[in-house]
Amino acid sequence: MSTVTLIILVAALAAMAGLVIAPSVRQGRKGDLPVRSLPSEAREQYAARWAGLQERFVDSPGWALREADRLLGALAVDRGYPAESDEKRMDALSVRHPREIEGYRRLHAMAARMNHGEGAEAATERMREALVAARPLFEQLVRAQPHDEPPLPRQRDLERGRIPRQRLGPAADH
Repeated sequence: MSTVTLIILVAALAAMAGLVIAPSVRQGRKGDLPVRSLPSEAREQYAARWAGLQERFVDSPGWALREADRLLGALAVDRGYPAESDEKRMDALSVRHPREIEGYRRLHAMAARMNHGEGAEAATERMREALVAARPLFEQLVRAQPHDEPPLPRQRDLERGRIPRQRLGPAADH
């Protein structure tokens, strides 16, 4: 067996071992990722900003796409995901949100191309698809979690003697 063949064989075995070991290591880190509480006021502000950028998409799709990328990144950081780099943040997000992360990656890649002037000719439909693909992760991050503070009753509800139902996330939906 030649040296080159041996090197290729060792490299292939190492790559295969990485494919088997990496997912279990990443899943083991899930407990190491602190998810911070997000006050109900902050959740409402994020939701309002997302709704606003979706409305502005018609008139300014490029702006809406870049703003969605910034907003999703800020929300992830507020929830406790790494702020050091986009790659670290996406890697950490992929542990807790493996199905939703691809939409964020798509949005982020398109926004980065547009920031560098490369995506100016991007079709509006592709921008819309990227924005729609990122929405599930946004919804997961902005949704109330059991460790979040409960929403405060609105003043008019208090005046009427009503206390609104509290929504604590998917488990509360019956």
